[in-house]
Amino acid sequence: MSKVKIAPSILSADFSWLGNEVSAITKAGADYLHIDVMDGHFVPNLTFGPAVISSIKRFTKIPFDVHLMIEPVDPFIESYVKAGADIITVHVEAVTHLERTLQLIKSFGVKCGVSLVPSTPAWHLEYVLDIVDLVLVMTVNPGFGGQAFIPSQLKKIQQVRAMINKVGRPIELEVDGGINPETAKLCIAAGADVLVAGNAVFGGNEVKDYPQRIALLRGDPI
Repeated sequence: MSKVKIAPSILSADFSWLGNEVSAITKAGADYLHIDVMDGHFVPNLTFGPAVISSIKRFTKIPFDVHLMIEPVDPFIESYVKAGADIITVHVEAVTHLERTLQLIKSFGVKCGVSLVPSTPAWHLEYVLDIVDLVLVMTVNPGFGGQAFIPSQLKKIQQVRAMINKVGRPIELEVDGGINPETAKLCIAAGADVLVAGNAVFGGNEVKDYPQRIALLRGDPI
């Protein structure tokens, strides 16, 4: 079994030296850089536009895992691809024609993902599992970092894992929200492949601690 991947969320990074933070988590062993894009409409917060993403691309070679928490989605996909996104994830709840949006993302040569908020059942994925490269299960309600993990979502992670296994395609199962060394173990046991973590990696912004924090989330011996 492959090791779980860790995708630090720059929402919890020190914005005053963001490029250095990106370099630091890359050296610390991060697999992806998770970028939460919020619009103040679909979710109650504002974060990163394409210009910010483009400006930090030169600081790392790890894939940019861009989570679009915006509505509408389609008009902005090309700009995020051009900015450096390697994976673009959209919300089931934010698009009308999900299959069309996913095909649009893939037309730009990047991977596509689908995300579910806690109240959205797993069955919404059924007719797009032949297209997606990643499924993101939110274990908090999106919009803010630092929220507590919602335990009921473990059942959904298990359900999505079973759906992916049945399809037999290489789809990554990502989990985001309230991830720390304790909840990471639960998510991995439920079938997660990728863990998004903000405060659990960046808390205190002590660069020297990043490698150990990433290792703890993976369950590696320290």
